Amino acid sequence: MASDPILLEAGRWLGMASGILFVLMLLGLRLGWGIRYRLVGVTSFTTLLAISCVAFAISYRPRIAVPGAVSVPIVYDNGADLVIAAAPAGLSDAAVAPSLEQVALNLRGSGRNTSDGLVTVRLRRIEPQAEGLDRPVVLAELQRNLRTGELQPL
Repeated sequence: MASDPILLEAGRWLGMASGILFVLMLLGLRLGWGIRYRLVGVTSFTTLLAISCVAFAISYRPRIAVPGAVSVPIVYDNGADLVIAAAPAGLSDAAVAPSLEQVALNLRGSGRNTSDGLVTVRLRRIEPQAEGLDRPVVLAELQRNLRTGELQPL
């Protein structure tokens, strides 16, 4: 699990600030200060920011970069077992396999509705056939096991 140290530090400082604001809020409510209800809002918002910073820092996972890969956009994802990425027009043959591997490794497994844990990842290019007629061509295809992280070419 990767974490971002800057966000963890920000969460720690915001947590301390919300603790101080909480004490001020209780004091304001007890003494009937005019800003007591503003202190309630500021305290709750600061607490929410602290919790959000820590949660994001813990859940953050940087993207994996594969040497020789080109960043390709995902154009179709059914949320279960199929992901299709679009190759740019000038993509070399040497960059096809690393680009497909990079897309597969950067897939998030949570939320996918697949019973066997396998996701098929395709890299395709659109080639013109005639005026107004195009044909998708699959350049490469592999399958990723979300449970083990294993990649298997098809």
